[in-house]
Amino acid sequence: MTARPPKPSGLFDMSDRVAIVTGGSRGIGLAIAKGFAAHGAKVVIASRKPEACAAAVEEIEAAGGTALAVPTHLGELDALERLVDRTVAHFGDLDIVVNNAANALAQPVGEYTAEAWAKSLDVNLRGPVFLTQYALPHLRRSIFGASVINVLSAGVFLRSEGTSIYAIGKGGLLAFTRAAAGSLAAENIRVNALAPGTVDTDMVRANTPERVTSMAHSSPMRRMAEPDEMVGPALLLASDAGSYITGQVLSADGGLTVH
Repeated sequence: MTARPPKPSGLFDMSDRVAIVTGGSRGIGLAIAKGFAAHGAKVVIASRKPEACAAAVEEIEAAGGTALAVPTHLGELDALERLVDRTVAHFGDLDIVVNNAANALAQPVGEYTAEAWAKSLDVNLRGPVFLTQYALPHLRRSIFGASVINVLSAGVFLRSEGTSIYAIGKGGLLAFTRAAAGSLAAENIRVNALAPGTVDTDMVRANTPERVTSMAHSSPMRRMAEPDEMVGPALLLASDAGSYITGQVLSADGGLTVH
């Protein structure tokens, strides 16, 4: 398929595009979902808790956007297939997948349990890979040129001893990003990764206050990002503004991984 040449006046216009955002009921996922909807996309909120999905949809619709709640556990393969099917049945198409949902289980090296390993990797790696795979037949039909965004973590590029299981899953997702980008580029499907640093989310706030302060001050910018600061990078990767970008990692980490 030949890509449509982007129009400079509408590089970030997402009108009529359909996007699934996993983990879309809070934090970075909700910010991205709201940002996409504000730029015209029809957004599917996929998260475990039905009430949280419904609240996110209500917030988007109150701002004039279009959204659908599809409660989904990213660790269950059947649920991923249902998510894609419901999206296409409701909106007719699927153009964008944002693999944002994550499980932040933490165990030190040498003390992993098989249960924690499976629980973490099922959500952080297997889920995004198979959701993308289930979405492929529809992404191939996108008239806009489809986009997959895999949300990683700056921890992939750091030591991350305490959160190594989480980082291992995200590292695998980086490898998948590059492999899928190479395999799908000729079909006008772009696959990229977004690697946030420390973002002010419930996941980060679950740490001790001292740990949160340390995390906030770990980057050269000496602060955490707000979730909304991930919207611009995601829009770049999903829209015509990024029409020639694939296989890349966009780090939005306040300089955390600068060497």
